[in-house]
Amino acid sequence: MVRIGAHVDRDDPLAHAAARDAEVVQFFLGDPQGWKGPVLPETAEAIKASDVEVYVHAPYVINVATANNRIRIPSRKLLAGQLAAAASIGAKGLIVHGGHVSKDDDPQVGFDNWRKVFERLETPIPVLIENTAGGGNAMARRFDRLARLWDALDGFDVGFCLDTCHAHAGGEDLADVVDRVKAITGRIDLVHCNDSRDAFDSGADRHANLGKGRIDPELILGVCRAAGAPIVVETPGDGQAADIAHLRANL
Repeated sequence: MVRIGAHVDRDDPLAHAAARDAEVVQFFLGDPQGWKGPVLPETAEAIKASDVEVYVHAPYVINVATANNRIRIPSRKLLAGQLAAAASIGAKGLIVHGGHVSKDDDPQVGFDNWRKVFERLETPIPVLIENTAGGGNAMARRFDRLARLWDALDGFDVGFCLDTCHAHAGGEDLADVVDRVKAITGRIDLVHCNDSRDAFDSGADRHANLGKGRIDPELILGVCRAAGAPIVVETPGDGQAADIAHLRANL
């Protein structure tokens, strides 16, 4: 059976997992909007010894694709630190957004910058690149761009995290999204199972609890069934236990 869980606060991930009946937890190792290095939870040893599967989400500020050195260089450093910290607590992977270049930049610059990351980076655990909801010059919103990113990363062991809200808001049809992603990446390592508060192709990254948003619930279930990967709901916290129970009952 597919393991199902939730994104939780880092203060006590195992307690949050128990409260949600979650087999998987995902959390940040610090401020998701900040540049400070990772901070391990006080319960790090218990997390590592637990049978709960752990994923770490890298800070949103990381953008290794950009041509701006003042962002790209600190992004690489922060990514390396996050990888090492996540590995130290037994995480299965580190999720990082695909990033973007400026509107007047050639997107190839972004793809090349991603390749340079993997040429230099120690990866004690897999990096899972996640598709994003918005951005006109994003690396991983539209799947034609995703294909170019994977071409640039040929030869490296790179994972993929599929977010249902992001795909919907990014203008990618969920009906056959798993087949199209696997045709590009060859794999889906993790599913972020989220409904969307906004319309198809809106570019808005606003998650909703399952059945409370704008995505057909059957499309979300279809993605989860077809992907066959661990599932994390990143939905509003007061509804996460119900979201997990809904998935268990219907997958």
